[in-house]
Amino acid sequence: MNYKLTISWLYPDLMSTYGDRGNVICLLKRCQWRGIEAEIIPISLNLNNEKLGSSDLIFMGGAQDRQQSIAGEDFIVKKGPVLKNLIEKGVPGLFVCAAYQAIGNYYKPYTGDDIAGLGIFDLYTKHPGDQAKRLIGNAAAELNSKFKIPNTIVGFENHGGRTHLGKGVKPFARVIRGFGNNGEDGYEGAVYKNCIGSYFHGPILPKNPRLTDWLISRALVIKYRKNVELTSLSDEMEWQAHEFMLKRLGIKSLQ
Repeated sequence: MNYKLTISWLYPDLMSTYGDRGNVICLLKRCQWRGIEAEIIPISLNLNNEKLGSSDLIFMGGAQDRQQSIAGEDFIVKKGPVLKNLIEKGVPGLFVCAAYQAIGNYYKPYTGDDIAGLGIFDLYTKHPGDQAKRLIGNAAAELNSKFKIPNTIVGFENHGGRTHLGKGVKPFARVIRGFGNNGEDGYEGAVYKNCIGSYFHGPILPKNPRLTDWLISRALVIKYRKNVELTSLSDEMEWQAHEFMLKRLGIKSLQ
């Protein structure tokens, strides 16, 4: 059987900092190398909105405050209802940094009114103030057992906001080195159904191939309603990058 996935890339022109476009490239290539046809649909302000509803996999990256603000109303009003429906149906997605904050309940800046989020993830983000330390640096964490992947993830984080999880979501991972959601509770990111929110840039997927394959696998299961066994790939270079970062952070591999 020939498989095909449509990957929607939200706001590639506005929200793609710290190499986040590499996540889309990684998803595309790991599909193609297996003979899975994959199409990337860029969806931005007044662009391809009608195609969002046919997504098999969703990605949205990080951005600076200005770009996040530009996308804000369009994201909530025009994209929000469609995204909520897709995510509730189990369509997988990856939302990084500012995108992670935007799918929560709200973001509270250190000055001004709260900024509403989509409310898909039960979480909120608060900026502690102008003098607060920015949470930045290379980081590593151990994946939530939901993924059934005994593996570390590595990445780079750079955020001022502190995210706090509610009861409706589970942590994506447990912090080993770095700050994670808020630098206090030891958690990184969040998981709801088949969607992941994370502060890890870098980009996250090329250095964490098992996570990439989890997203692809879930997309195939939801679309075709059956388990699809992914062909094994030679991930030597990916694991070299992964292990190099672990070694740099003084961590023994958990894979």
